[in-house]
Amino acid sequence: MSTATHRAADLSPDALRALAEQAGRDLEGSHPADVLRWARAEFGGDLVVASSMGDEVLVHLAAAAAPGIDVVFLDTGYHFAETIGTRDYYADFTDVSLRTVLPLRTVAEQDAEHGPRLHDRDPNLCCALRKVEPLERALAPYTAWVTGMRREDAPTRTDIAVVGWDARRGKVKLNPLAAWSQDDVATYVAEHHVVLNPLRELGYTSIGCAPCTRAVAPGEDPRAGRWAGTNKTECGLHT
Repeated sequence: MSTATHRAADLSPDALRALAEQAGRDLEGSHPADVLRWARAEFGGDLVVASSMGDEVLVHLAAAAAPGIDVVFLDTGYHFAETIGTRDYYADFTDVSLRTVLPLRTVAEQDAEHGPRLHDRDPNLCCALRKVEPLERALAPYTAWVTGMRREDAPTRTDIAVVGWDARRGKVKLNPLAAWSQDDVATYVAEHHVVLNPLRELGYTSIGCAPCTRAVAPGEDPRAGRWAGTNKTECGLHT
């Protein structure tokens, strides 16, 4: 991460929140690349992308709009091999600084403490241990973070701002793809030859950990394959 000092990093939380809310209004309707360029100019090295490598378009955009940007990947220990391969591609062949963050305990250590297959018995706790806590550590040095969330992803995301305030963490949160439809994403992929997670060709429209993700059938909700058979819809990173 860059050690350069940027104006936004010196602002108080109230001032940062005001900056985020104003930017959310000003940048609504802007191309995601323009949102990322604004964020890079405003936050410099205090800006980070959080990627699950199921949001390949976001990483591609970030590499082009903010070369050298920090990207954190949470390796839960349960990822598909295809997801790890996608991470390795973006680390090796695009202009990002990718950092893998691990949970405090290995899967074996978690199994010893909580019993095997915690994801089946208590998926909320499993996500808290393997996703939420690692993200807190990963984001700690930064002032602003970027996600690949889109409003059409799920009913819980319909009101997300392009730039907003993450009150839980006291950080600016950017969702540059918020207004994009799946057609917008597909058009960008085709025009820029974006390398996608190979699972997409197998019907995985929303990609998470292997034990809690399945392919979806044509016509199903794109996130129907996440925690299928439960009422869980979010891992906790964004709630």
